Amino acid sequence: MSDGEPADDTGEATGVVLDFLPHGRTSDDRPQYEKDPLGYVLDYDDFALYEFIAESDANVSIGDRIDVASGDFVTRYSEIEYDELPGGAQSELAYVIEDIVDEQQQRFVDFYNDAQPITLRLHQLNLLPGIGKKLRNNILDERKRQPFESFEDLESRIGGLHNPKETLVDRIMEELREEDLKYRIFVRQDEQE
Repeated sequence: MSDGEPADDTGEATGVVLDFLPHGRTSDDRPQYEKDPLGYVLDYDDFALYEFIAESDANVSIGDRIDVASGDFVTRYSEIEYDELPGGAQSELAYVIEDIVDEQQQRFVDFYNDAQPITLRLHQLNLLPGIGKKLRNNILDERKRQPFESFEDLESRIGGLHNPKETLVDRIMEELREEDLKYRIFVRQDEQE
């Protein structure tokens, strides 16, 4: 967990609020007036999870798009692990990831177009749930003919690949939950390891 002070004011929304606790943690025994408002954000680009402390008059709600580093109302923030998220944030996570995959569809379709081998025996596509050797080879053959243009195109051209968007969401969730995965595709891995 690395603490960070608000950085430069880019004004760019870099994440989605998963949960906001205007009266702080419920497990905090201090009187309510001493607790700082607390929020949780999922980053758009590398799916990092952040906890932030907001000013007492911050007007934030679940689903808002914010830049935790902007300093507008964030007084302090730090990167956290999945296990540190409260239940409300954990229950919102899959929905928010699905929205990000929808909004950035071309980025994720390009993953299917550009995925490369990791080793001689393992391909990035094999890391996706439900994709084995046969399905992987079908994807590789079809993308040689013509790159995929959308999830619908991918689903219609590859028999047996049902809901490729949901497959990506499941993999991102797995990467967030599991600390000891050997290979990560979407979620940034801490360099401290």
